[in-house]
Amino acid sequence: MRADAQRNRERILDAAREVFAERGTDAPMSEVARRAGVGIATLSRRFPTREDLVAATFEDRLVSYASLVEVASQDPDPWRGFCALVERVCGMQSGDLGFTEVLTRSFPRVRGLEAGRLRAFAQFEDLVSRAQAAGDLRDDFVPEDLPLVLMAHAGVVTATGDAAPNTGPRLVAYLLQSFAAPARGELPRPPTPRQISRALARAQVQAGRAPV
Repeated sequence: MRADAQRNRERILDAAREVFAERGTDAPMSEVARRAGVGIATLSRRFPTREDLVAATFEDRLVSYASLVEVASQDPDPWRGFCALVERVCGMQSGDLGFTEVLTRSFPRVRGLEAGRLRAFAQFEDLVSRAQAAGDLRDDFVPEDLPLVLMAHAGVVTATGDAAPNTGPRLVAYLLQSFAAPARGELPRPPTPRQISRALARAQVQAGRAPV
C-alpha cells in the first residue's frame, strides 16, 4: 500500500472510532469520510462495505475482549473469573456506543474475526458451566444472558451521561449479586440461541440500511 493510501486508511479508521463511539455503528458513512477529510469514494475503495469498516475499526478491541475471556476462563475460581469478566467487559463499553453494538453482533464475512468471536463465546460457555458446577452461579443463568447484560449496561451508560462512571459499575454490581447462587426466585424463560441470533441479524440489517 502506498504511503498516501496508508495515511488515508489510518485517518478513516481514526474518524470511524470517533463517530462509532458517539453514534453507533449505524452512523452515516458520509460523516466518517467528512471527519477523515476524504471523499466518500475514497472511503468506499478502502472499505467497500459497512461491515468491512466496522470490523477493521474494532478489530483490536475485539481481540482484547477475546483475551479477557481467555484469562477469565483460566481462573481456578470460576466465579471470580466470571465476575471479573463481566466487570471488565462492561468497563470497555463505557463511552463507546459502537463497541457495545459490536459485542452483540456477528461478522460472517470476516472469517478471522468471527472465528475469534465464536471461540471466545465457547470459552464463556465453559466458564458458566464451571461456575454453576461450583455452586456459585445460579443454575438458570444461560450464556445468552451476556448480550442482555451488555445491552442493559449500554443503555444505562448512554442515558446517564456524566454520571456513567458511577451508574455503570453500580448496575453491574446489582446484576452480579442477582446472578449469585442460590437463586432467589425463578426467572422467566431465557431467549433461545436462535432468537438471539435472529435479533442480532435484524440489528445488522437495520445497520446496513443506515444512510450513507
